[in-house]
Amino acid sequence: MALVRQVSLQPGLSRAALADVLGLTKSTISLLVRELVDEGWLTESELLVTGEVGRRATPLHLDPSHLALLGADLGVDEARVVATNLLGEVLDTRILTYEDAGDPESCIRQATVALVKLAKRVARPGGNAPGRRVLGVGFGLHGAVDEARGILHHAPHLGWRDVDVAGIVQAHVAGSPLDGLPLYMQNEANVAALGEFEFADQSGTDPLIYLSIGYGVGAGVIVHDGLLTGLSGFAGEVGHTILQAGGPLCSCGRRGCADALIGLDSLLGRERPSHPALEHLFQRVAEGDAATCAAVDAAGRQLGILLNNLWAGFDPMAIVIGGPALQLGDAFIAPARHVLAAYAHAAMLQPPAIRTSHFGAQAVAVGAAALARYRVTRPLDVQSIARSAARGSSPRPAGLALPH
Repeated sequence: MALVRQVSLQPGLSRAALADVLGLTKSTISLLVRELVDEGWLTESELLVTGEVGRRATPLHLDPSHLALLGADLGVDEARVVATNLLGEVLDTRILTYEDAGDPESCIRQATVALVKLAKRVARPGGNAPGRRVLGVGFGLHGAVDEARGILHHAPHLGWRDVDVAGIVQAHVAGSPLDGLPLYMQNEANVAALGEFEFADQSGTDPLIYLSIGYGVGAGVIVHDGLLTGLSGFAGEVGHTILQAGGPLCSCGRRGCADALIGLDSLLGRERPSHPALEHLFQRVAEGDAATCAAVDAAGRQLGILLNNLWAGFDPMAIVIGGPALQLGDAFIAPARHVLAAYAHAAMLQPPAIRTSHFGAQAVAVGAAALARYRVTRPLDVQSIARSAARGSSPRPAGLALPH
């Protein structure tokens, strides 16, 4: 897996170059490469003309045609499931309207059934293409997640508490193509950060922060090739950092939180959070409604303060902004950039790159697939998660369907 990660980071490396980078013998690398090509992980392209005497180097790349990853986004308004190849290219996708958003088991069952159908479709040969083997399944959850035990502790915008997501998923994959496959789950901002890091040609962008802005605000942080989860797994809850002392009341009970100043909930006012309410908000901004645009501008300026605080706290190479709030467009993002630029000018420093997500509305679902690749290719990290869960109170060790 170290070899796979190196080829992912530096596509086109030869076997000899891999041996130099990883400190292994050329014969060992050749054996490993042969296995990985046979298993569908790697592919060799045409010989590279180097001008040197002797055998020419053969570039190695991740193979996009034989393996698949599955990801699910259990969103607030709907669920989205995707199948991707090893490069994060979407092979198939489905959007699901919840039968009952207040019933977590029903919502998780819907998403799981859709994932099983995706697995069957990608495994089916088509034309000259062989069927694909699914490596693992990831879930992006909108709330506080215990990854080791597969439990969603609290999803405030869904009203879910202490949901055994792993147990529900496992119950509905029994006897299906997903039975026994690795299952992983994390907070939605964390998986979206991994999507940008693993799939969006951003492996050289480290540290990287993904800032998710929907009804609330969250962040996923990548540092030194690793997802920063914190002591209890709740790192990245930047929605509850204080931006304004004595500011508006937040759902958490504090005042002046980023959630209460930037989240879409704050812009909806008295409207009940829902997909139609969001569409109405976006429409008012598009039509130039003065009061709405003024509120969005104020939220954008608060976003600029949050960006500055993240910059000061983590010194990232890039901050990626994603989530439904991007549909507010420049009315929201431009004030944030202006505020950040002013802080940078005052400090005479160059701010980090600020960009929007490569994957748009699919960022969390694709990121969940990236979580599967991230964990599968870091088996020692997975063992650490399993040991952590075994020390906990869950009767199901690790809470995850680990490989047979």
